[in-house]
Amino acid sequence: MDTRRRTFLKVLGGAAGAGIASQPLFRAFADPPVASDEFFVLIHASGGWDVTLSLDPRNERRGIIEPGSTDTIDTAPIRLWRDAPLDADSSTFEILRPSGSSLRFGPAIGALAEMPDRLTVINGLAMNTVSHPDGTFFAATGRHLAGGKPVAASIDTMLANEFGRESLLPTVSVGYPSTYVGDDLDARVSPLRVSSVDTLSKMLNRGNVNTTAADRLAVTAMLTEEARDLAARSWYRDEIEGFGLQLQALPRMLSPDVQSIFNATSLAAAQPTFFPTPAKRFQARAGVNCAFAVEAMKRNLVRCVSFSTASHDTHSNNYRSQPLIQQELFDTIAALVRALDAAPHPTRTGRRLADHTHIMVVSDFCRTPQINLTLGRDHYPNGSALVISPKFVGNTSFGRADDDQMLPANAGTFADGARAVAPPDLLATFVSAFGVNPRKYLRDGDVIRSLLRA
Repeated sequence: MDTRRRTFLKVLGGAAGAGIASQPLFRAFADPPVASDEFFVLIHASGGWDVTLSLDPRNERRGIIEPGSTDTIDTAPIRLWRDAPLDADSSTFEILRPSGSSLRFGPAIGALAEMPDRLTVINGLAMNTVSHPDGTFFAATGRHLAGGKPVAASIDTMLANEFGRESLLPTVSVGYPSTYVGDDLDARVSPLRVSSVDTLSKMLNRGNVNTTAADRLAVTAMLTEEARDLAARSWYRDEIEGFGLQLQALPRMLSPDVQSIFNATSLAAAQPTFFPTPAKRFQARAGVNCAFAVEAMKRNLVRCVSFSTASHDTHSNNYRSQPLIQQELFDTIAALVRALDAAPHPTRTGRRLADHTHIMVVSDFCRTPQINLTLGRDHYPNGSALVISPKFVGNTSFGRADDDQMLPANAGTFADGARAVAPPDLLATFVSAFGVNPRKYLRDGDVIRSLLRA
C-alpha cells in the first residue's frame, strides 16, 4: 500500500490517548469472546393467530365464543379435523388429546401433534393491546412502543449479544421485529435485516469483468488493515471499528460455502423436506427460512435466525383459510425439529443440532372468540406462544384464558402479585434458561422456574 497514505491516516487518527478505553464500543470489543454451542430460531406468526384452532382449543358455544365450524371453515385440507356436534346446521371439531400427554390441541396444530413431549405451550398471554405494531414489538422486546418506536432490544438481539459476537452472522432477521436498542450491546450483533434470505445472494454476487476474486481479496485485506490501524489511533473509534469488522467478514461472506445458504435453489437441494410438491399455499417462505436456519447452523455461520410468517390477520371471509395458514406453519416447525434431529452439531462431536437449538414462536395477539359479520375474527388482547427447547420442560402448558371470554386469566403469583402471564415473563424465562440475567435486557418479567429443566 502507498506509505504516504498510511502516514496520513496515522496522523489523522493520532489523537488516541487514554480516552479510547472509555468508549462503550471499545469496552464491548475488549470483552473476552463468549463461546457458545447454542443456536436459536425465533418465529413471529404475524397478524395475530386464532389460538382457538390450535394451542388453546375451544369447541363449545360458551360466553361469546363462536367456535370454528364446518359453516365457517374449509375443513377439507385440515388433516386432523374430526367433526363434533355443534348444532343442526354445522359441526365443530374434536379436541386432540395426544396419547400420554396432558396437552390439548385444535386440528390446526398439524404435525406438531405427533411430538407433544417436545412442546411447551404458554396460553393466556396478556398482550394488553390490539395494535399490530405494538403487539409485535411487545412480544419480541417485552416493552410496548413509546411514541410508535421500540424502546428495548428484541430477543434475537439479546441472545446474539450473549452468544453470537464471534459468529460470522450473529443474527439474520427476515422480516422479524428485530431491534438494536441499548447501551451495552456489541456493535457486531446488530441484526442483519433482510426481506428474504435470497436477497443476500443477489447482494453477494460478484462478476469478474473488471476485477478478479484475487483482486477483491487484496483490496479488502488492505482496507481491513487500514481500518484496524486507524481505529487504534482514533478518539472516537465506533464507526471505524465497525467498518473494519465488516471488511474482515467480507471474504468469508463471499465464499461459495456461505453464498449457497442464501440461495433458494441450493437450499431446496439440501433440505427438500421444506419444499414440498405442490408448494405450500401460505407458508412457502417459512420453509425457505427454516431450510436456511438448518444449513447455516450446520456450518456454524449463524447464531440466531429470526423470521416472520405469512399473515394470520383474517378479518373477513378469508377466515376460512385460517386453519390452513396455521397447519402449514406448524407442519413447517415440525419439519424443522426433524431436520435438527438429523443434523450433526458443527462443534460437538456426536451431538445433534436439536440438542442445542431453541425455538420460540409468538404472535401479535389472537383473534376474537366471536365471528364477525363477514365470517372473520378481529383483534383480541389475548395470546399464546410455543417453545421447543431442550432447556424447557416438554409436554407442558402454562397460563390460561378464562372459560367464557378467552381473556387472560391469573396464571399464578408473580413478584408483583397474582396476574396473568405476559410477554416479559416469557422472554425473561427464555434468556434465563441460558444463564443470562434477564435484568440486563428486560425491565419487566419474572422467570417461570417451573418451565425450565433442572
